[in-house]
Amino acid sequence: MVGEGRAGGATHRWVWRALALVLCALLLASVARFYHRGVGFSALLVIARDQHQIPALRDVPHYEYAPTQGYDGAFYVQLAMAPLLRDPEIDRALDAPAYRARRILFSWTAWALGLGKPAWILQAYALQNVLCWLALGWLLTRWLPPDRPRLLALWAASMFSHGLIASVRLSLLDGPSLLLLVLAVAALERGRTWLTAGINAIAGLGRETDLLGAAALPRPRGWRGWLRALAALVVIALPLLVWQDYVWSLYRGTSLSAGSEQITVPFTAFAGKWLLTLSSVSKHGFTSAAGPTLLVMIALTVQTGFIMWTRAVDDPWWRLAAVFAVLMMLVRPLVWEGYPGAVTRVVLPLTFGFNVVLARLNPARFWWWAVLGNLDIVASLHQMPIVGIPPPF
Repeated sequence: MVGEGRAGGATHRWVWRALALVLCALLLASVARFYHRGVGFSALLVIARDQHQIPALRDVPHYEYAPTQGYDGAFYVQLAMAPLLRDPEIDRALDAPAYRARRILFSWTAWALGLGKPAWILQAYALQNVLCWLALGWLLTRWLPPDRPRLLALWAASMFSHGLIASVRLSLLDGPSLLLLVLAVAALERGRTWLTAGINAIAGLGRETDLLGAAALPRPRGWRGWLRALAALVVIALPLLVWQDYVWSLYRGTSLSAGSEQITVPFTAFAGKWLLTLSSVSKHGFTSAAGPTLLVMIALTVQTGFIMWTRAVDDPWWRLAAVFAVLMMLVRPLVWEGYPGAVTRVVLPLTFGFNVVLARLNPARFWWWAVLGNLDIVASLHQMPIVGIPPPF
C-alpha cells in the first residue's frame, strides 16, 4: 500500500508538470499567431507605418501598424541595428535618444543573435522575449516546482502575470531584465556574491532600475563585510557608468538627466491611479477596460501589503520584492497611464517575489493571498495574445 501511495503521488506530480507544459505550449501557440509570411515575427514589434526608421530597418521587410506613435520595441530594435549609435539617423528614429540609448543591453544581445545582419536582428529582437520567457519558466521551477496544485498555481500566476505577458507581446525589456535578476538571486542563494554582483552589473545596462537588484545582497556584517559590500556596489554600477560616459559624449547635456523625471512624491501616483480606476469603473462599468485595471490595482496592493506584512528580511526574494514595491510608490503618473499601464512591467520582481515568498511561508488562507495577489492575470487574458486580442494604443 505504501508503494502504491508513493506511485500515486509521483503520478500526480507528473500530471501537474504536464499541465505546466501545456501552459507553455499555449504561450508558444499564441506567439505563433503573430507570424506572417515574408515579415516573420516582426508583428510582435509595434512599428508604426509613419514613424521615422533608419535605413537598416527600412530596407528589411517588416510588419507595420496603422499610423500610431509606435512602441518601445520599435525603438530598441533600431538601436540593435546601430549598436554603437553611429547611424546619423538614429536620433530621428528614437523618441528620447539619450534615454533609450542608456538601455542598450538587449539591443546588443539582438545584434549578437542576429550576427549583425539587419533581417536576422529584427527577428532576434522580436523573439528574444519568448526565449527569456521559456528560460524564466524553467528557472522558476527552482523555487516553484509545478508538481503540486499550490506551486503550479503560483508558477502559472508568475509566468502569465500581466507585466511578463506584455513584455512578450510587445518585445520589451522587462522580461529579459527579470531573467537576469532571477539569475542573480539564484547565484546569491548559492553563496556566489561576486557572481551576483556581476549579473546585476550586466542587468543595469538593460534598465537602470535593475540596479535595485543590489538590494537582494545580504546585509553586511563587520568592517570586512561593509568593504565587500561597497566593492560589490562599485562592480554593479561600473558598466552602466562607463556606457553612460560614452552616451554622454554623444548627447552632452541631456543623457545624465534623461529619465530622472520618472520619480515623484511618494504614494501620489499610486493613490491617483486608485481614484481614477474606481471612478472609471463607476462610470463605465466593470466590463470596460477599467475592470481588469481594477483587478491589477487590487493585485499590486495585495502583493505590497503581503511583502510588508511578512518582513522576511533574510530572504533575498523578499528584499528584491520590497525594493520594487517601494519603487512602485515613487514612480510618476506616466507609468500608471493606460489600462492598466506600464506599472505591471516595471514592478515584475515584486510579483515574482510575492509568489516565491508566499510559497515559502505557506501561511493560513493561502488561496486568498494567492488569488487576490494574482488578479492581474485577468488583464493578461483580456489584452494579450493568450486570447488574440491586441493591446489598446
